[in-house]
Amino acid sequence: MNRARVVAACLAASLLVAGCGSGSSQAGSAGGDAFSFAIKSDPGLLDPAQVQNTNTYTALSLAYDTLVNIAPDGRVVTGLAKKWDVKPSSVTFTLRPDVTCTDGSPVRASTIAANVTHITDPATKSPAYGVLVPEGLTAKADDANDTVTLSTPEPFAFILQSTRYLFMVCGKGLTDRSLLKTSTSGSGPFQLTTARPNQSYTFTRRTGYAWGAGGATASDPAMPDSVVLKVVGSESTAANLLLSHQLNAAQFAGPDRARVTNVPGITTTAQPNGTQEFFFHQGAGHPGQDPAVRKALLQGVDLHDLGAIATGGTGERPTGLVTQPRPCPGDTVAGHLPAYDPRAAEAALEAAGWHRSGDGVRRKDGKKLTVRMIYGTSGGETMAAAAEYLAGAWKKTGVDVRLRALSDAAYGETETVTQDWDVDWAPIGVTLPTQLLGTLSGPFTPDGGNFAHLTNTTYEKLTSQASKLPGTAGCTKWAASESALFDSGDLIPIVDKTLTTAAHDATFRITAGLFDPTSIRMTGAGK
Repeated sequence: MNRARVVAACLAASLLVAGCGSGSSQAGSAGGDAFSFAIKSDPGLLDPAQVQNTNTYTALSLAYDTLVNIAPDGRVVTGLAKKWDVKPSSVTFTLRPDVTCTDGSPVRASTIAANVTHITDPATKSPAYGVLVPEGLTAKADDANDTVTLSTPEPFAFILQSTRYLFMVCGKGLTDRSLLKTSTSGSGPFQLTTARPNQSYTFTRRTGYAWGAGGATASDPAMPDSVVLKVVGSESTAANLLLSHQLNAAQFAGPDRARVTNVPGITTTAQPNGTQEFFFHQGAGHPGQDPAVRKALLQGVDLHDLGAIATGGTGERPTGLVTQPRPCPGDTVAGHLPAYDPRAAEAALEAAGWHRSGDGVRRKDGKKLTVRMIYGTSGGETMAAAAEYLAGAWKKTGVDVRLRALSDAAYGETETVTQDWDVDWAPIGVTLPTQLLGTLSGPFTPDGGNFAHLTNTTYEKLTSQASKLPGTAGCTKWAASESALFDSGDLIPIVDKTLTTAAHDATFRITAGLFDPTSIRMTGAGK
């Protein structure tokens, strides 16, 4: 899997892996004590410039601030910056003058610039550079006026929104990054005070914090005195701990969500958790190179049923490729996928020259209509069932379908190196439309990230135009560009997976794996 997709998945995540979505419930009044939350793996290295794990982002969101924040409805709200001026190739932030790091040192414009310089330095080898942080980004600081200007060589549509994922290191950690291996050095409302790798991480609330999202503070007495992230690899174990009140909250992507739903004392919310989709390889010699074949194959399968199988009935109809909350709201999928019509599928294949032979398999010029489909075993039983369903539907139309379930390592090798596939179930989770450009257009693998060899000129034209427009000004073109991909059958969004957030004696917000730390409230006795 190419670098852009891996890193973007860690955040969306959707990001793809569990950690996306949001959860909240009614406000309460009981404060103090500790808020305990389950994460699925150890956060590992805690340097914000080196994050490749969703659980790490979850941990860092407690201790580090960003220039701006994203509200639940997708609006950009204040963070370290109290205001900003956006231009096509730059954004100038005016910082709050009262922000301090955990060691008491001030967070200045030069602090922001130092972070940008570090993450964009080739020697840093940051996995976020060029994906979450635009290539060529530079920073110019003016400490006297509390302003910092971030600029890109070319117009970058979401230069403002992209800073939501740029955690700012301050204080001693800014000059000695080795301190960030097991500790935090940020200006956030919580500070890491105890680290027990593969067990738990405890963050203690800071006093005097007053520069959270939209100006939120950490002074509410209902906020917990500390947040404990407990490493719990099994969702079944997490459900047991939640039900026995040994956890305040956890998130569930699998069948254990049913155990914590409709349970007295536990509140649950479900949110989209990344879109499940598949690609046709459009390189020379692949059946998907022919748009008529792509359309026929799509007509030959009930995409609604396929999505239900892939998610065990817990999914939602997809409305776009970017995870919620999107910078560009709206539905780009409806009306842009062919309706289920097996007879039309067979007729289309006949018209394209693919005729049934005595064994029932279609051939053209003596060559079988063979489709090799790959998917990851990490998708579990529901993914395997969906692949079998898809294969069965296509076999009825005369296609020779060959399924390959691959481990994560083998999947990445097959997808981008050997390219030994015709259909690839390749979920992608991104937070901004710009993060898809290298995957859906541009140089083909191995020279670039375009692993499916897509050449959609409408998509390329619209995204080129949209990229030059700041923020939401380009939303109409971004939406039309996605729809153009679906019209052509370049990638097929099947279903949005969902993530259930369950809480006991607490309320909070977590979106795309990132806490809104000042939203955490304790609502009951807790013990």
